[in-house]
Amino acid sequence: MPAMNANSSGPLLQLLSNGLQIWIRGQCDEVGELKLTLQGSALQLLRGKLEGVSLTARKVSFQKLPLLRAELKTGALQAHINPSNPGQPIQLSHPFNIDGEVVLSGADLNRAMASDRWRWLADLLSEQLMGLTPLRSLSIDDDLLELQAAVISTHDPVRARFGLQASEGTIQITHLETGKSFLLPMDPGIHIQKAHLKAGQLILEGKATVSP
Repeated sequence: MPAMNANSSGPLLQLLSNGLQIWIRGQCDEVGELKLTLQGSALQLLRGKLEGVSLTARKVSFQKLPLLRAELKTGALQAHINPSNPGQPIQLSHPFNIDGEVVLSGADLNRAMASDRWRWLADLLSEQLMGLTPLRSLSIDDDLLELQAAVISTHDPVRARFGLQASEGTIQITHLETGKSFLLPMDPGIHIQKAHLKAGQLILEGKATVSP
C-alpha cells in the first residue's frame, strides 16, 4: 500500500493526520517533535481504515517516563472521523498492535526514578539487586548500569554495576559480581524483544497491544 506523509495535500488525509496527532499527544504528558506517515489507499481512508501508521517522535514523556526518541509502527487501524469537528482526536474502534524502538538517556531515567511516579520501582531495584533502600541514583556508564544506594551508617553510598538484556518479554538486570538477576515487572500488554545499553542510553525494541 502507498505511504502518505502527514504533510501531503488532501483534506481527508490531513484530517486523519491531525486527529491522530491530537490522539497521540493526548496519551502523553509531553511531545516535542512528532512525525506521522500513513499507509493505506484513498478508498480505505474514506472508510476510516488504515493499513498502519509509522511514527517518529522526539522528547516524549509518557507516564512521566522521558523518551529521547521513539520510532514505532502500528498494525491496521479502524478510525471514526468527524469532518465537522477537525480539532478533535479521532476515535479508534479496536485495539491495535505496535512495534518499534524507544531510547531513554541515563540522566532522564535517573530523574524519573526519583519522581513520585517511579520511586517504587527505584526502591524495588535497589532492594532486589543490592539488598538496600532507598536508591540514591542510577546512571548508565557506556554499556553498564550503575546503582547507588544509601547506607545509614556511612555517608558514602554503596555502588554496584549491572548488565542488562531482554528476557521473558521484559528486562533482566544482572549484578556483575554476584550474578544475581532480577526481572522488571512489565505491563502484560508489552513484550520487550531486545534491550541493551550503549553510550549512556537504554535502547529497547519490542511490541505492544494498545487498547483505545
